[in-house]
Amino acid sequence: MTLLPHSFLFRIAYRCPYIKGMPQTGDDLVDLPEACRIDRLISEENRRDFADVRLAWNEAGVGLQVEVKGKQEPPQGDVAKPRTSDGVSLWLDTRDSRASHRASRYCHQFHFLPSGGGPEMDEPAFVQSPIHRALQDAPNAPRNTVPFRCRRIKNGYRIEAFLPAAALSGFDPEQNRKLGFYYAVRDTELGEQVLSVGSEFPYWEDPSLWSVLELVR
Repeated sequence: MTLLPHSFLFRIAYRCPYIKGMPQTGDDLVDLPEACRIDRLISEENRRDFADVRLAWNEAGVGLQVEVKGKQEPPQGDVAKPRTSDGVSLWLDTRDSRASHRASRYCHQFHFLPSGGGPEMDEPAFVQSPIHRALQDAPNAPRNTVPFRCRRIKNGYRIEAFLPAAALSGFDPEQNRKLGFYYAVRDTELGEQVLSVGSEFPYWEDPSLWSVLELVR
């Protein structure tokens, strides 16, 4: 019997390509190519990924694009409970300090919800949350500085967002090209897709469980 997940046996560094011109001003906030896709090397047995997750960077910040497919029902969400809502959670550590089990002020937790905002709780919403047990919280992103869009596609939805440098404490690609990162995509119909270890380990608060995002040009 395996006591530890295979992902504990090695650390994976994912390439994050440089894309000039983000964010865009047209119909697409970001339009990331295949080279930006984060291909998980470890998948749950007999389960296919339902989300296509892509990341890119430039001097202005980090772009995110996620497509969720295979849905029959509209997404469910509550902006007051982002971690249990349908949508995407992204954790970024601009100093890649994975030696610590507790988050620093350079560790960020962002949520991108296709539903759960607005008076009827049916509008897309962006939420930044403090990380549980953090030694020091990251500064909150200045209001309305994170461009974010969500649109419905056939049997799913597409999320596009751009996290500007002002929203990422310590972001300095000239000095540091490696970020700590993790993601989780949740869906009431399709389940949960995470980068590596599942909820049996506290990835939502422990940066030592995150992977590496290497900013490449």
